[in-house]
Amino acid sequence: MTAPQPLFHLAFPVRDLAEARAFYGGLLGCPEGRSSDAWVDFDFHGHQIVAHLAPEECGHREHSPVDGHDVPVRHFGAILTLPEWHALADRLKAAGTRFVIEPYVRFKGEPGEQATMFFLDPSGNALEFKAFADRSQVFAK
Repeated sequence: MTAPQPLFHLAFPVRDLAEARAFYGGLLGCPEGRSSDAWVDFDFHGHQIVAHLAPEECGHREHSPVDGHDVPVRHFGAILTLPEWHALADRLKAAGTRFVIEPYVRFKGEPGEQATMFFLDPSGNALEFKAFADRSQVFAK
């Protein structure tokens, strides 16, 4: 019998739960789980993320240089298949999303080549979605 794959749990601050529901549930298509007046659980590609009402803690502040771009240090996201990544990029563009880093291929022709994009949720939390043509390259050096 194969052991179940571990799931991650991530909690993060938001300034408004209705905005979080519209963004994560609506635009990103994450089904909503449990909630209260202070937080909302979302199914984030099979993992649990929790938006906590904490407006004073919102936003990102620091950047780190990666492949010629300023990557927000504090960020989270998911690794998708290439077709899922392209579909999400198209959906975000159609919705008028302002990207921190526009969708592009990073480390082109090198180990770890990946499609990536960064954008902010309405509370200023940075998200990165990426995809690999070959998933064995996720940790390639």
